[in-house]
Amino acid sequence: MEYGFTTAAYVVAAVLFILSLGGLSGQESAKRAVCYGIAGMALAVAATVYGPGADNWLISLVMIAAGGAIGWVVAQRVQMTEMPQLVAAMHSLVGLAAVFIGFNAEIEMVRTAGLDAGAIAALTGFAQKVALKSAAELTVLQVEVFLGVFIGAVTFTGSVIAYGKLADKVDTKARKLPGGHALNAGAAVLSLVLLVLYLQGAGSWTLVVMTLLAFFIGYHLIMGIGGADMPVVVSMLNSYSGWAAAAIGFSLSNDLLIVVGALVGSSGAILSYIMCKAMNRSFISVILGGFGNATGPAMEVTGEQIAIDAEGVAAALNDADSVIIIPGYGMAVAQAQQSVSELTRKLRARGKTVRFAIHPVAGRLPGHMNVLLAEAKVPYDIVLEMDEINEDFPGTDVAIVIGSNDIVNPAAQEDPNSPIAGMPVLECWKAKQVFVSKRGQGTGYSGIENPLFFKENTRMFYGDAKKSLDALLPMID
Repeated sequence: MEYGFTTAAYVVAAVLFILSLGGLSGQESAKRAVCYGIAGMALAVAATVYGPGADNWLISLVMIAAGGAIGWVVAQRVQMTEMPQLVAAMHSLVGLAAVFIGFNAEIEMVRTAGLDAGAIAALTGFAQKVALKSAAELTVLQVEVFLGVFIGAVTFTGSVIAYGKLADKVDTKARKLPGGHALNAGAAVLSLVLLVLYLQGAGSWTLVVMTLLAFFIGYHLIMGIGGADMPVVVSMLNSYSGWAAAAIGFSLSNDLLIVVGALVGSSGAILSYIMCKAMNRSFISVILGGFGNATGPAMEVTGEQIAIDAEGVAAALNDADSVIIIPGYGMAVAQAQQSVSELTRKLRARGKTVRFAIHPVAGRLPGHMNVLLAEAKVPYDIVLEMDEINEDFPGTDVAIVIGSNDIVNPAAQEDPNSPIAGMPVLECWKAKQVFVSKRGQGTGYSGIENPLFFKENTRMFYGDAKKSLDALLPMID
């Protein structure tokens, strides 16, 4: 009965997770997709706790309650601007869980080795499963444990560094120790040697040393990636955490964990590829780390930034027939999405064509801007991706850039030595007028100067995005 219920529950949960992933591809279906995911996870947890081999129910229930309470508190406190950091932190926990479960499996393999039939019969749960395995099955388990711990350790330290960079607690510039990729490659090769020794019975010390090497690889890999490429890093670590979960599933003989890990790992890898394509980066270079740096002296930017006040922006908007708004991380920081939504409503009420241009890596997390605009009730049909709207800028009267930098930087096309050279960008400078809402004259998160701010048809609308837009709204007639 227990086996039948658990198997059926795992199948239903897997289907719900697949529906959840599929639904997250569209704004209109995203809320329903989240509900599918919640239902699937609740069913999976219940089936695992109730299923065969489950023990220590009291501890399990206490841990579930504690985890749920912590999750509730975190969800209430974390702002939308902090979601990238939260995602990175969650990835680190998955990686750490893989490390702990791998070492637990190693401890059980050592403890049950050589036990007689009577002692094995007295065992329960996972220890009994390990003790009953044949020599070949134990070898397979050792490989699973080794790979799970390796991937988990890389994911853990990599995610911690990614969190630090996203939260500005760690230097966002690409930093590598002398030797660069050679150090990472050397650590990986040494880990492979340790795997061979581990399988030949050298002892648990090989697993410990490999874990330390994997911790170093994760740290050095992400430290070697520039801040401008953090959206790709987040999706890449998402993939790593999925494969770590799948490895845990193999170690625990948990089919659902294998399926879910494979779903997360493959979807994260696909998203990483899409993000790399959007930033003109090689997927292999992302996996190895160390991208996002200049290859030579950057092109000198000439001219000056010309400021404009709210009255000037309002006059241009009142005269315009078509407007494209380009949101970026600055809009999220200022929490200006509601003001942007109200500006859109007022302009559309006066018969003007208003659309939004979303770059695949706008913000610090894939889909960051889409979520903010959906929260502000901006109609889905006027929110367009870069490929859908880029050709429309030449025929647009006004382009408004709100807190964006790299994704509207013409240096990507004009300067071959720019760190973002070749990156597809929103060509807003081709509009008749461009207004950039920005707090100051700084270079932004990535530290790259933007020639857009110095072009003749660009005016800088300085100040906090929300306050600037709130001052602008009464002037739209």
